[in-house]
Amino acid sequence: MRVSVILPAKNEVEGLRRTLPALRAVLPTAEVIVVDDGSTDATAAVASELGAGVLSAPYSMGNGAAIKRGTRAATGDILVFMDADGQHDPAQIPQLLERIEAGFDMAVGARGADGQANAGRGLANALYNRLASWMTGHRVADLTSGFRAVRADKFREFLHLLPNGFSYPTTCTMAFFRSAYPVSYVPVAVAQRIGRSHIRPLRDGLRFLLIIFRIATLYSPLKLFAPVGFLFFLLGAGYYGWTFTTSGRFTNMSALLLSAAVIVFLIGLVSEQITALTYRRHD
Repeated sequence: MRVSVILPAKNEVEGLRRTLPALRAVLPTAEVIVVDDGSTDATAAVASELGAGVLSAPYSMGNGAAIKRGTRAATGDILVFMDADGQHDPAQIPQLLERIEAGFDMAVGARGADGQANAGRGLANALYNRLASWMTGHRVADLTSGFRAVRADKFREFLHLLPNGFSYPTTCTMAFFRSAYPVSYVPVAVAQRIGRSHIRPLRDGLRFLLIIFRIATLYSPLKLFAPVGFLFFLLGAGYYGWTFTTSGRFTNMSALLLSAAVIVFLIGLVSEQITALTYRRHD
């Protein structure tokens, strides 16, 4: 099977100088595509000099947009995504490809605790992993890892779901689990990135959390809506019990809370039906 390696890059000259030669040494026949996301340095020129195909954008569209553009241009049966900042070691790509050959549709390079940028990012990623594991019913070892190999035909089914900004890994991971495409995790070592990270912890952390809830409503809405509806029911029933005991009456607040419980639950049911239609396979 032909392999295409896609590297989204924004101002990553030094990272490409280290990554591309190592990549060629490991996969000399692979198609290598560097997606230049509106860089202001010589990223495109360096990538071209080192033998990679280059897709350049006139302005920055985001990491997810670069992934989508690279995927559309790739010709391989297997797509490998990795960062261009030197964090991911190309020598570990064969481990991912072995999992694909073993029958998995996606293999993800899972970082350990020592592979996190800092303690705050590590704690946030641990929270994301636990939430995603609960939503999918499968252990998610690294929800936000950008180092992964996928079957191209399966991945292209979900291009329309991917955000243009960060966290395309979150979306595609949960979409694969929702569609019953097997996913494998491979422990990998991660080096210190070259240059400055483009992720802003507060802004992008909140964005990641919103993306998880957005994908949760696409993935398994009742797992999100049912607990919220049950919480409203408990609050309504508890408040009614207290007001009936103390003043012998049924209040408007109790009616509001109980009505909210029914409405939220029904929205979850409708969302569940929409989800089934969204993920239905079309020939």
